[in-house]
Amino acid sequence: MAVSAESSNKSVVVLDYGLGNIRSAERAVARTGAQVMVSVDRDAALAADGLVVPGVGAFAACMDGLLSIGGDMIIAERLEADKPVIGICVGAQILFAEGVEHGNRVEGCGRWPGVVEELHAERLPHMGWNTITAPAGSVLFDGVEDERFYFVHSYGVREQGSVRDFGDALVTWAEHGGDRFIAGIEQGPLTATQFHPEKSGGAGAKLLANWVSSL
Repeated sequence: MAVSAESSNKSVVVLDYGLGNIRSAERAVARTGAQVMVSVDRDAALAADGLVVPGVGAFAACMDGLLSIGGDMIIAERLEADKPVIGICVGAQILFAEGVEHGNRVEGCGRWPGVVEELHAERLPHMGWNTITAPAGSVLFDGVEDERFYFVHSYGVREQGSVRDFGDALVTWAEHGGDRFIAGIEQGPLTATQFHPEKSGGAGAKLLANWVSSL
């Protein structure tokens, strides 16, 4: 993938709150040509052109980790200043209103409505490559609308869940076992993907390049 001079001028912080594929995300974004650092530092996270919020494991654990470093406030301050943020996997899920795991409800960042819940599919986790259905006008999926992306999850924001109206957000869907769920969402400076772009080969690399180019 060619690196543009414009991308090489962009700074990106991968937020380190103790949960997430930190180094793989760092390497994947760096391949776009951006200047990338992994940091827990509030000032660095606020100053960067772009902020990546990764996440793996349980919704509750990720929220605990995020809150422990004031990550929710970092995200809020960046969005108030119209500075881009992208969430990945559970880092995407915690941007929604709440998560439900094993009967326990945990409040999320509340940037979007919707409940992260277990998918209604016979076979879980949903693991492997899958297609997506992206809306017209998507910046993230420009040029990769027909590609496959790599998913590893059992929970998501389902189409038949409690909230179906996401306002002017551009919502990308995927399906597993007959259950449709949000695979990506874009609204102003805030974007997120349920799948792992850093594990999605050329399609994921193009998606990250699209995001960096938009910073």
